[in-house]
Amino acid sequence: MPKTSSDPVAESTLSGPTMGTRWAVRYQAPPGFDHGALSIGLAQVVARVDAQMSPWKPDSDLMRLNRAEPGQWVALPEAMLEVLARALEIGALSSGAYDAAVGDLVNAWGFGATADAPDPAAIRRAAAGHRPAHLWLDVDPAQGRARKRAPLCLDLCGIAKGYAVDRMAQVLDRHGIDHALVSLDGELRACGTRDDGRPWAVALESPQEGCRAAHGVIELADLSVATSGDYRRWVRVGDERLAHTMDGRRAAPVRNPVASVTVLATDCMDADAWATALLVAGPDEGPALARRLGLDALFLLRREGRLVEFGLGRFAS
Repeated sequence: MPKTSSDPVAESTLSGPTMGTRWAVRYQAPPGFDHGALSIGLAQVVARVDAQMSPWKPDSDLMRLNRAEPGQWVALPEAMLEVLARALEIGALSSGAYDAAVGDLVNAWGFGATADAPDPAAIRRAAAGHRPAHLWLDVDPAQGRARKRAPLCLDLCGIAKGYAVDRMAQVLDRHGIDHALVSLDGELRACGTRDDGRPWAVALESPQEGCRAAHGVIELADLSVATSGDYRRWVRVGDERLAHTMDGRRAAPVRNPVASVTVLATDCMDADAWATALLVAGPDEGPALARRLGLDALFLLRREGRLVEFGLGRFAS
């Protein structure tokens, strides 16, 4: 039921589990609003994205594509084709810094569904066979299909959560909700402002191991934000600490002084993928790429035991 400007509103929260984490929506709705119907709609759309794009579900559409032989066209849902097409575009624009074909590397290093520790033999195989998705995957939206032109193991974890946030925002719009903040793990989208016109305040997490603290606050209105960093999931190999994000160009985990990258964009899917791309691109190539494409990005760099902040676009001081 759409809200009119004279209706009193109250803030409500809905949440649920998905993709190994939780989704949540804070929203403002008038008296008599059907919160149950909204909750069902949000849960359904998130479950649909997970069922299509999860690398952890053997029966997902993503895993079906991964199992297909090279050259074989695979019929896929429209939503997944949309995500794959955007993943390939961002992969090309970033010269492979964002790469949707790092699934074998993720698994080999112990971050995926098939292992919980690095496997040296699997690492060597994954590195030797790696090919970037934007050069070896074809997407045919008109025919509703995609094909690999070489063996590829796709992983959409760097873009699918952002896409799920965008789809939740569409559900809110269909239910007449104009003021909401949608989140799924580190990806968020503000639908409008708060009812009183103030922007939504979102804490930017400090990239500290074993401690969740705010580095600062971002104000959002009709805007999405996503952060990628090296501090949540990592493994230690000898004296080296290696983050879970894979650099497909090196066929290995990211090794650079970028602690985190936060990106603002209209669509959360774009913010999600670009945050990953800029983290992988590193402290020099990343800002250069963001400048060239006009991205709003905040880099937190580890320099001599301290964090150095570097912002572009709306993050520039």
